[in-house]
Amino acid sequence: MALQYLLLFPYGEDASSWASGQQLRQLFVTMLLFCEVADPLSLWESNWKLITEDILNRQRHILQFQEFILLDDQLRNYGLYEIEQILQQYGRSLRDYPQMPHPDMDLIQNANRIIQEEMSYDVSSLKREHEILISGLNNKRRIIYNSIMEAIDTERRGMIFVYGFGGTGKTYLYRTILSGIRSKGKIALAVASSGIAALLLPGGRTAHSRFHIPINVNDDSTCDIKQRTQAAKLLSETSIILWDEALMAHRNYILQIEDPQNAEKPFGGKVVVLGGDFLQILPIVRKGRREDIVQSSIIKSYLWNDCHVFKLQTNMTLLQNNMSRIETSSIKDFRDGDNNISIPSDLIIQPLENPMQDIIDNTYPGLENKYTDPSYLQDRAILAPTNEVVEELNDYIVSSLNGEVHEYLSSDSICKASSNVPDQDLLYTVEFLNTLRFPGLPNHKLTLKIRLLVMLLRNLNQNEVLCNGTRLIITRLATWVIEAEIITSTNIGKCVFIPRIILSPSDSKCPFILKR
Repeated sequence: MALQYLLLFPYGEDASSWASGQQLRQLFVTMLLFCEVADPLSLWESNWKLITEDILNRQRHILQFQEFILLDDQLRNYGLYEIEQILQQYGRSLRDYPQMPHPDMDLIQNANRIIQEEMSYDVSSLKREHEILISGLNNKRRIIYNSIMEAIDTERRGMIFVYGFGGTGKTYLYRTILSGIRSKGKIALAVASSGIAALLLPGGRTAHSRFHIPINVNDDSTCDIKQRTQAAKLLSETSIILWDEALMAHRNYILQIEDPQNAEKPFGGKVVVLGGDFLQILPIVRKGRREDIVQSSIIKSYLWNDCHVFKLQTNMTLLQNNMSRIETSSIKDFRDGDNNISIPSDLIIQPLENPMQDIIDNTYPGLENKYTDPSYLQDRAILAPTNEVVEELNDYIVSSLNGEVHEYLSSDSICKASSNVPDQDLLYTVEFLNTLRFPGLPNHKLTLKIRLLVMLLRNLNQNEVLCNGTRLIITRLATWVIEAEIITSTNIGKCVFIPRIILSPSDSKCPFILKR
């Protein structure tokens, strides 16, 4: 009961005075999805008034009737409806939580909300955008564009791969394709292998989020999309799937869509456009050799034989920057040259007494006076080779900045469902679990300060741009929740809330699964 009590109240007490009703609903859903709430019904009953505090005013505005009144039961129903809508964005529902009440179905339209979201674009605005974008296509990109649009219009379905290194205009081409299809009232799904790349695509999502791909896959893995669900209906009515940075994905990620009418065709007859650069990151195979990495790439998928490959070679970035012929030639030689690179002396930091301080001073000049300025932090980052170096640099910088230190300690335990060994948690002490470190997982102790720059390590809510790699500045610190301001991507300046969530390493050699 002590743990349950902690779950019920501190989130609301921390965030209720800071957040709007919409933000609290997002926080409530985040807790349901990531925090293993012991008693979601009690959490709802204790906080539903806070969660729904903005709904009455919104309904009055919609109806243009300031005397409009909602009874408590009606207000609760509207709140449950809003939470259901957010959950459906993750392919989940309140029905997945048996303790939770469900909204009155008379309030919810029978329309597929996920499909509505994918068709909610301003068509007239997209048509104007499409006309501008298509006029900027060069000959090669126009050929690719025409091939893709013809495949959709003639229902000559197929798999297309667009290969090109950075700067050749792949993203521009993707935006042109997406605006062209959506301006016709058709559904185009834009996904990417990473959260940051997905933000560059209009309406983009990570492939894992959109297709419910499991973290660890093998030849027998399947996506968790059930028949006759809203997600299945969305895939059925989709005209094109566009997947950027597809080469980062394991070949088993390239899903096969079931369609009885097109059972023998790749992807169930859908047009699928994959994009990427063979010189960039390939799939990660832990402890794998070069041949293991090659075997895991999508070019080794049995579907690759049906793929039509287009190649972009012209560096559009160089053409648009009005560089001189010498500068352009120099960059081209750098791109096409050998692996031996001489670093100019003016780019090398000459170490003095404290090399770490020298790196910080060169990257963040005047940091102690400017670290509260988002524009100052947006364009700067230190690239380090290992997590250990990152931690050393971060600890050094945090200790040098003014402000009160807040230390957050993790609560570590062993997942009882991960092993058949009885009383396994007695074999490994909490102190031992606290010392464990895993890639992509915060350490046991996290030291934070107000106005400190942080980066998310999890995809929490892509609609709010809370995804892996999003950079934020901390604005408030409380026991159970952090308020922060986004400083990157399309939601710069937006205030968001990050609660404590439960994390587990996706892959480790431990004979158990750690819950941190």
